[in-house]
Amino acid sequence: MLILADIVEVAGSFLWPAGTVVIAVAIAFVVHFILFFVLKRMAKETDTPLDESLVKHFRSPMLCVTILIALRVVMPLLSLSEDVLTACKQVFSLTLIASVSWLLIKSVYVLDDYVRFRYDIRAKDNLRARRIQTQLSVLKRLVIIVVSIIALGTMLMTFERVRQLGTSLLASAGIAGLVIGFAAQKTLATFVAGLQIAFTQPIRFDDVVIVEGEWGRIEEITLTYVVIRIWDQRRLVVPITYFIEKPFQNWTRTSAEMLGTIFLYVDHSVPIDAIRKRLREIVEGSEWWDGRVCGVQVTNTTEKCIEARALISSADSSGAWELRCLVREKLIDFLQQNYPGSLPRFRAEVEQHNPPGTEARPELV
Repeated sequence: MLILADIVEVAGSFLWPAGTVVIAVAIAFVVHFILFFVLKRMAKETDTPLDESLVKHFRSPMLCVTILIALRVVMPLLSLSEDVLTACKQVFSLTLIASVSWLLIKSVYVLDDYVRFRYDIRAKDNLRARRIQTQLSVLKRLVIIVVSIIALGTMLMTFERVRQLGTSLLASAGIAGLVIGFAAQKTLATFVAGLQIAFTQPIRFDDVVIVEGEWGRIEEITLTYVVIRIWDQRRLVVPITYFIEKPFQNWTRTSAEMLGTIFLYVDHSVPIDAIRKRLREIVEGSEWWDGRVCGVQVTNTTEKCIEARALISSADSSGAWELRCLVREKLIDFLQQNYPGSLPRFRAEVEQHNPPGTEARPELV
């Protein structure tokens, strides 16, 4: 009977804390489920995606926080020994720091969703949206890195031995900083270049650029590299320092508006006024023309042909490309149908060899 009583006492001392913890966690799950179920229903009734973003990103970290709060409430009821209680508090502190850091990082993602909704780069006039999204993209990664480092440092400082070690290392922090800085100078240069890109903005999201002879759009900007989506769906990845150290073309730096040129090499007899009239008809019937520029000029002449340049404008580079192809095709078709003799021709003078006593007559070919 004495042994049975001891077993019951030991089992009771174990089952009571375990059962209390299980009940506390179950209550936390139920409260969390009900809370976010209601918030999700409320978010669907609003027009802004901010509410849905809050529910989406805060669901998991808030579950951890809710469970920690429930465990903290029932901890005094567990009748734990001093050593076990100290260990539980240590675990609680570490988990709470990690959860709060996770919540802060998710807050950055909520802000990112809001900015992407508020400043949509798919809009026609998206210069400001691209500028803000570029800054946020770099700053978001910076904030995540800083929060992670602070959280890791705070978690380590909860240990007494680590705290004592950190105090002793402060004396040699200056020398260590110099050594680390020298060893990681390229990494630091890349990091500084990322911040410089974010604030000076030689490039932004969705900018049209020519890099290494490739035409494409800026798809992703990080603290270390930039991804360019090339027109044929390839991806060109270049280090972010490239845009600080080397020249490149940015077609949408201040505005997306573009001028397009089409060169025609035609015979001297071509009626330029007819080409001007036909060009106006073509661009006025096109959705890609923005109404700013439309003209034809003779920019060069040679002994064989003349060079006529058609100049048109469009709202962006994609529209300018489509419009140039359309105008080139339509003008060539116009000349073929109406002025076939105006297409480039080669002239030669052929001298016929006549019988002796007759005069040689040159023939124009």
